[in-house]
Amino acid sequence: MSLILLTDGSATIELPGSLDWTDRNAWSPVAQTMTRGLTGKPIVQIAALNAGRPITLEGNEKRAWVPREVADAVQAWADIPGQQMTLTLYGTTYPVLFRHHEAPAFTARPLLDRANPPADWPHYLTLKFMTRTA
Repeated sequence: MSLILLTDGSATIELPGSLDWTDRNAWSPVAQTMTRGLTGKPIVQIAALNAGRPITLEGNEKRAWVPREVADAVQAWADIPGQQMTLTLYGTTYPVLFRHHEAPAFTARPLLDRANPPADWPHYLTLKFMTRTA
């Protein structure tokens, strides 16, 4: 399984290819509104969306673990307001931002509880991104 790459332009983090893109087919690139005019006829407005696609990547207790040091590096990026990154996923590159409006935008959970785990202690992640205009 190929790796998933996340970069800020100067550093790159490799993530496990077994992270599941949970909302891959839960988005439409079309926005539409419908209201009724004074005569009762529908007024429909339609537009193509050029950004904002959600990309949620999730691991769990059984797969897609990363060492704590990788989780800490992703957390550092998530802590930067407006951090722009590039995500390479399944051979496609996406310009992305963290979805802080759906907090938490990033979580890392240790596979087994341990106070102050070492840098190589396995964690599984949930990352919430949204595409941005390039």
